[in-house]
Amino acid sequence: MTGTGFIDPRPVYARATEQAAALIKTVRPEDLTRPTPCTEFDVRGLLSHVVGGTRRIAVVGEGGDGLAVDPSADGVGDDGWAAAYDEVRARVLTAWESDARMVTPVRVPWGEVPGHAALSGYVMEIVTHTWDLAEAIGVAAGELDAELAEFALATARAVLPDSRPRETETPFGARREAPPAAGPYERLAAWLGREPLSRA
Repeated sequence: MTGTGFIDPRPVYARATEQAAALIKTVRPEDLTRPTPCTEFDVRGLLSHVVGGTRRIAVVGEGGDGLAVDPSADGVGDDGWAAAYDEVRARVLTAWESDARMVTPVRVPWGEVPGHAALSGYVMEIVTHTWDLAEAIGVAAGELDAELAEFALATARAVLPDSRPRETETPFGARREAPPAAGPYERLAAWLGREPLSRA
């Protein structure tokens, strides 16, 4: 879409999910109990959350009530995470094909927003969780797509401003200061209150 006043998040979301899918395919059985920077989840829990959250934004794109969708994925075996994610991300891409969906108000956990804002929020989520997974399984942030992190960071700064109170109810911690030489993924993580596992 052009001349809309916003960046169409669909191509970015597609790239972000391709990156996530490729990383999920590298997860080994022995990785599933490793900790992640998203401290409430080990790798298995993170994969469940990613698949479930992706299912939620698929339902939103299809015109359904995403808040009725459990943001965890039950019934996926440990050898099925890659296939489950591939299936649900394809569903999202189909659900959000319509240009009209970009400007239609939709309901997501943080409120009612235009579709483009909702999908941008889910770009931020999958890019952040891809970094979480990379940290957990020992993939350097430098191997990830820096442009995706820059898009996610711009979204994070818009929806979670620097001035947000520490007691704000969000799934993210209080903003940290990123090191001066930090790359885009480390700056994104710091904005969302995450700590690299090497420094946690």
